[in-house]
Amino acid sequence: MATAGTELFPQEASAVRLRLRTLIMLRWMAVVGQITAILVASYYYGLQLPLGLCLLVVGTSVIANLISTFVFPENRRLSDVEAMLVLLFDLTQLSFLLYLTGGLTNPFALLIMAPVIISASALQTRTTIILGLMAIWLVTLTAFANIPLHFNDGRVLSVPRLFEFGFWLSIVIGILFLGLYSHRVASEIKTMSEALLATQMALAREQKLTDLGGVVAAAAHELGTPLATIKLVSAELMEELADQPALREDAELIRDQANRCRDILRSMGRAGKDDLHLRRAPLGALLQEAAEPHLTRGKDVLFDLHPGPGGTDGEPTIMRRPEVIHGLRNLIQNAVDFSRSTVWISAEWTEETLRLTIADDGPGYPPQLLGRIGEPFLRQRRSDPQSATRPEYESMGLGLFIAKTLLERSGAEMTFANASDPFLTVAERPVRSGALVELVWKTSRIVVAAQPALGANTVNQA
Repeated sequence: MATAGTELFPQEASAVRLRLRTLIMLRWMAVVGQITAILVASYYYGLQLPLGLCLLVVGTSVIANLISTFVFPENRRLSDVEAMLVLLFDLTQLSFLLYLTGGLTNPFALLIMAPVIISASALQTRTTIILGLMAIWLVTLTAFANIPLHFNDGRVLSVPRLFEFGFWLSIVIGILFLGLYSHRVASEIKTMSEALLATQMALAREQKLTDLGGVVAAAAHELGTPLATIKLVSAELMEELADQPALREDAELIRDQANRCRDILRSMGRAGKDDLHLRRAPLGALLQEAAEPHLTRGKDVLFDLHPGPGGTDGEPTIMRRPEVIHGLRNLIQNAVDFSRSTVWISAEWTEETLRLTIADDGPGYPPQLLGRIGEPFLRQRRSDPQSATRPEYESMGLGLFIAKTLLERSGAEMTFANASDPFLTVAERPVRSGALVELVWKTSRIVVAAQPALGANTVNQA
């Protein structure tokens, strides 16, 4: 089972790289807004602005956009440092424009948060911290050093100092809060995307194994008759060549090699023995297949299958889906990993539902994480001796997320709990005292009618 400690996605490969074209488009929108605000303030509201300097500052953004458009390709993706420099330029340009238009008396001063939010959403944490500190320093600087706004009659547009301080404080808090909020949301989206990709990879791998089993089954079936014919003919040749030892040895070699081919086909996979399992299988056989990789790891894995009220006596036949096998295998692996000696796999079926329970005698789930089990890359720091005995397991997050996602995709409703109070002493705990996973399917989603007999094999042709 994959865990959060597994480096499925290297930092360099998974880092988000902003597209230059996106920043150019956002800057064009900012240029249009800045020019509109300058013209409306000057000609409609009668504010005296240093139009030449203001348009010069806006013109620097226009020149930067034109250079970026014609020099760099459209699909250029910026590194973290390059994106930081672009956003620093935007911060500086906007701050100088605020300096020319009244500082914090200008209501558009809150737009200085935009580059920080963009960085928090797409760039690394240290880049966002640098941009955030720079934004706070620049907005503080413009609060003390700016060119006041004047009306045409000479009056100065001013606000009370308390209001100006409140505006500055709100911008600073906005930079910190919105930056942190955007970074957290973007990180969760990125984590979820990586976990879903890992789920798809696991499902694709399981599907390939299932397809390989089909190939083995078809090969074993199709080659059975030729191999039997070769053995029969070689046996007849051995009888006829009894007086010719050299030729008889060749016939024996042919027979032995035919037997070897038969054994190789059998050893390539149990799917080649019973191709009914390729599409459907009895519940016990499916659970046995899911648990098989962990049956020889020194822990007892006990199975208990019985009908519930109104259930049929025989085991139900289950659709043998790759996602069900892989999901159950992950859950069983997690139980075997954390159990002390025993894992119990119980199943109960009725006409309406199929209920499956996986329990162990381990320490159970940490109580503070019960509500978060199933989230990808769920980490927990451990200082107990278990960390030394199982150093390769940093957490159970990604594996349980994959199992939960795949099994819920098959229609299962999952519940994670502890079989006993984790605060009880070892002597007070019952036998099944560890983690408990319960899965419930509607029979219509997973149970199929058993076939009384297996007909002739059919081979899918591309």
